[in-house]
This record gives sequence, structure tokens and C-alpha cells, in this order.
Amino acid sequence: MIQESVAREVLAKATSTGGDFAEIFLEDRVNHSLRLRSGKIDAVSTGRLHGAGARVFDGTRAIYVHTNDTSREGLLRTAETAAAAIRSDRAPAVIADLALRSVARPDTIRLWPGDVKAARKAEKLREADAAARQVSPEIVQVMASYNDSVQNVWIYNTEGVAVTDTRVYSRLGVQAIASNGTENQTGFEGPGASMGFELFDERVDPARSAREAAQIAHTMLHAPLCPAGYMPVVIDNGFGGVLFHEACGHSLEATRVAYGISEFSGKLGQQIAAPCVTALDDGTLENEWGSLHVDDEGTPTTRLVLIENGILKNYMIDKLGGRRMNMAPTGSGRRESYAWAPTSRMRNTYIAAGTDDESEMIATMGDGLYARRMGGGSVNPTTGEFNFAVLEGYLVKDGKIAHPVRGASLIGRGSEVLMKIDRVGKNMTMGQGMCGSISGSIPTNVGQPMIRISALTVGGSKEG
Repeated sequence: MIQESVAREVLAKATSTGGDFAEIFLEDRVNHSLRLRSGKIDAVSTGRLHGAGARVFDGTRAIYVHTNDTSREGLLRTAETAAAAIRSDRAPAVIADLALRSVARPDTIRLWPGDVKAARKAEKLREADAAARQVSPEIVQVMASYNDSVQNVWIYNTEGVAVTDTRVYSRLGVQAIASNGTENQTGFEGPGASMGFELFDERVDPARSAREAAQIAHTMLHAPLCPAGYMPVVIDNGFGGVLFHEACGHSLEATRVAYGISEFSGKLGQQIAAPCVTALDDGTLENEWGSLHVDDEGTPTTRLVLIENGILKNYMIDKLGGRRMNMAPTGSGRRESYAWAPTSRMRNTYIAAGTDDESEMIATMGDGLYARRMGGGSVNPTTGEFNFAVLEGYLVKDGKIAHPVRGASLIGRGSEVLMKIDRVGKNMTMGQGMCGSISGSIPTNVGQPMIRISALTVGGSKEG
């Protein structure tokens, strides 16, 4: 940790050349991981990440320097290096009173990861392996992983922020590969939460996750290629939210909005989605994968309504982005580690539950595609143009699910898709993932109820 007297010294050094704001972020993190492949534990690792960064603002310009020497002398050298990049005639920033407070909630963690033996963690992976292989003889490979981390952070800044927090994460990953001898198909499940090992008592059944991954792989192995075309698309709940996250969410971050390079820049108060769409980014949900007590700038986390009944209400804003936009931060400043400067990022981002009946969505869609599970893809946040793979899809004929199809992709533009959502179901669930951006890779939740898009370009086989 950093003593308050040392924090004050470091902040003073960082602003000594005229910086108008300074911040210290110190991190100490312990990670554990295990991997099972071909029925055997083939990798076990424990690591520690320790270091600090000093950031200085000069108006809307920011300087960030980091180090793994967190002694008083090391921190002062880091602050001096950051300050050297600024030459201003203004007086150094006034440092407000610093009174360290903890926002950690250790009472919510029942089984701390470091207190659980590796053998017990490995048993969860063996459960997953056995369950996946029972789905079909065509499941030829199973890879299961377990990861946990306990991250302690201390954050100080010249405006009087002095806060410490503890973040705990645990996650299971299961990848199953099905093969018929000539081609392979893959399924994946990766549930996790901001919890200790009690995750497996309260939320995650390794066998169930493994069966789901294996079933996806097996189903897609025997599916014909998806026909290409322009058609209605129903996207199921949970991981379907990756489409909103990638195609729209990144375009609502100050990282792009502050520079005017987002398709949603300057559109607060305007309709950007169909009236049935309400979307949120909520960092306050208890024990969720993307939740935080405070963000990585020490700002309390928030429940942020991004879109309400189709109207754009808020952006996700970090401290520097807020300066550029003349708007208050929203508790959205996040970073992978002390080696990265923070920027605006998503937390638990989802389309809120609606009122439509899920079976009616498919029954009244005519011919189209039912995307039960989304895969990866790419997006241009400036234009909102995207291309996403469908991990598990089904062709719909005359309002009835006909058969599975593989090789489908969804192609479009975020702003156009938002306006074409004509149904929003009642059951919202979330899926866990890692999101990459200019401040590194961070845990985020994506979620939605089942939704229907009236028409969307589906990439697939021309022969379909």
C-alpha cells in the first residue's frame, strides 16, 4: 500500500511543473490458473503482478508513467518522469486532504481463491471433461481451464480521492471439439463472476457448462451451410448481447465520443434505437463479472442508462474524456493493470428486458435465422459497421425452426440495427468475456433478452 504522506509527496512531485491534476494507481494482484487437456492437468501457474502508475493532466493532455518499484523513491522517480513532460506557467495543483477509505466488501467472498487447494480446483475441470465427452463419441478433444485473481488497488489523486479496494474474480472455461474425421467444429462456455470459489456452489455447474459447449460443437458438425441473404434475425439472450457490446457499446464510450469519431457523437437526447430498446451499463450489480465498487480512477461505480425507450441518455465517461466533453465521469474508467492508463470502458452492458413473448418472435418472423449463440467478430467503432460469426444458428422456415446451420455471420451497422429491433423478450441473461481496447483487456458482461431484428444481412453459403 501507499502511506498517505508518501502519496501527498508523489502527487506534489507529479504536479511540480504545472500539471493541473495528478493520480497514483498502485496494484498488487495474485493470479492462479489450471488447464486440463486430453484428460490431464497439463499446466498450473501462480503469478503476482505488482506496480504503480502516475498520471498527470495538462488541460486535456495526459502523461502516464508506470513502474514496479513501489518504494517511496521509486514512486517519486516515476512522478518526476511524468512531470518532466509538462512545462506550464500555471501554479502546481493544490492537493486536497487525503483520508484513505476502503470500499472493499470481503464479507461477500466466502471461499477466498488462495485458501482453496489446487486439487479441489482441478476436480472441477475433471467434472467438465467427463461431462463433455459423454455428449457424443464425436467429441474428440476437451480443454478446460480455471482462473482466479485477487486484485488489491490503492488510488490517490489531487482532488482528494484516497481509496483502496479488493477485486476477486473466478472463471471456468470449457472448449469442446467435435470431429467426423474430415472437419471439426468447436463449442465454448466460459462462466465467471466477481466471486471466490463459492462460484461453483452458487452459480456454475462445470458439468452443465461442459455439456453445453460439447452440444454446440456436435450440433454444428452435422449442420449444413447457412444460406446468405437479407432476412429477419432472432438473437437469443445472454451472449447475444455481444452484438450490442461491440457494434454499439464501444461507440458510446468517451474514448471515441470525445473526439467526435463515433457514429453517436453529439446525439444525446436523440432517438438512436427503436422505442422498445432500453440499454444500460451497470457496474453496481452484486458479484457480476464486470462489476466494481469504484472504477480504476477511484470514482464510485454507477448504474448508467445509455438508451431509454430508444433515446440516447448517456455516454460512458472517464476522467480525461469528461474534460474533453465538459461532462462528469460516470465511473467508467478502467484499465487492465497498472501498466495501462485508464480510459472509458464498459462494465455489465445489456439490453433491458422487454415485454414480448419469445415464441411469438419466431412464429411471426416468416423465413429467417435464429442465432442461439454468437461468436467473435469485428467492428469499426467510428462507423458502427460490424461482422459477427454465429456460433450456433438455426434456419427458420415459415415461423418454425427448421434445422441447424453453420457458417452464418451477421453483417450490418450498429445504428441501423438498433432502429430495426422490433421485439424484446422478457428474460434477460448475461455472458462473461474479456474486452480489449486501448487500456488493455478487462472483464465485462454482455447481456440481453431474446431480440428480433426485422431485417439484417446474413453472410453464408451462396448455394444455400
